Amino acid sequence: MDEHVTRLDCGGKEILLIATAHVSEESVALVKAVLEEERPDSVCIELDQQRYDNMQNPKAWEQTDVVEVIKSKRVGFLLANLALGSYQKKIAKNLGTRVGGEMLQGIQSAQETGAQLVLADRSIQTTFMRIWRKLNFWEKCRLIFSLVFSFDDDEEITPESLRELMQQDVLEAALADMRKEFPKIEQVLVSERDQYLANRIKNAPGPKVAAILGGAHGAGVARELYRDQDMEEISTVPPKSRASKAAGWMIPAVIVGIILYGFAVNLQTGLRQLSSWILWNGTLAAVGAALCLAHPFSILTAFVVAPISSLNPFLACGWFAGLVEAAIRKPTVKDVQNVSSDILSFKGFFKNRFLKILMVVILSNLGSTIGTFAAGANMLHNLFG
Repeated sequence: MDEHVTRLDCGGKEILLIATAHVSEESVALVKAVLEEERPDSVCIELDQQRYDNMQNPKAWEQTDVVEVIKSKRVGFLLANLALGSYQKKIAKNLGTRVGGEMLQGIQSAQETGAQLVLADRSIQTTFMRIWRKLNFWEKCRLIFSLVFSFDDDEEITPESLRELMQQDVLEAALADMRKEFPKIEQVLVSERDQYLANRIKNAPGPKVAAILGGAHGAGVARELYRDQDMEEISTVPPKSRASKAAGWMIPAVIVGIILYGFAVNLQTGLRQLSSWILWNGTLAAVGAALCLAHPFSILTAFVVAPISSLNPFLACGWFAGLVEAAIRKPTVKDVQNVSSDILSFKGFFKNRFLKILMVVILSNLGSTIGTFAAGANMLHNLFG
């Protein structure tokens, strides 16, 4: 027990940090033993409200309306959430354990001992959005493909892997390789969450507080308990930069200007510029949809809408292509139920209609964005050689 429990005195409070692996039955037993013996006034768990609700009702997300997800612009967030959750389920299944068993035990023990339950982690959506805003366009593209296709469905998880899992939480385990490739993720994923967790723990009710944490956060939280945190700064999603907002309007304005200038030169030049814009933008958006094996009407929608939506920062061709795909190939109950397994295999992505719709949205938008730059370069070449 002593190996994974750190006892600290902070501001007159006795704080117990319990390091766990999120898929370990040993961690479940550890949490139960410590909380029954210590009987703290508060029990802090490494969950936010959304993950807590999902854990209490794990099948609730199966009622998700994919059309509403597209309309509310939450496709990327949902896909990332599903990928990470499925990764955790895969490890738990291979080890014959429960997903988040130690957190469930913490909730149960808090109820049994009369302790105050505190959801101590930052919103996972805030964490994802803070990561997203720190990445440039090409890093975002690489992150999408890494997140979706980095999980090896045949990878064997053994009990020995728990030693590594005890040193990191599920978010960090799933994103371990990505953290090496994208150093900007490290600050948001680990350091900021250490600060958030520490602040919530030291401000939990009562003189004796127990906190159930992923192994990676033990040392960081222990340090942060004795520091001040700027909770407002790390709890909000930073707005888009002025440069990013300006680019959203400047690029379409430049494109329109180039096309109009072409017509000012002569009709033939103007038509060539217009066709270049339509073909490059529409074709690459359609290619993005086709890579997902989308329905021909979805591919056609991406082609037709992309040249128009690319001139308006408030529109995206992927939304329209995804809505058409959802209307023609409605996900079945089986598709939704199999998401957690299908998302971890390349083949699963192409046979699962729910996942395919999400990818149609993402890759159509990606193709359209690349097409915007390709078309702009081609049109400038047409004018100036």
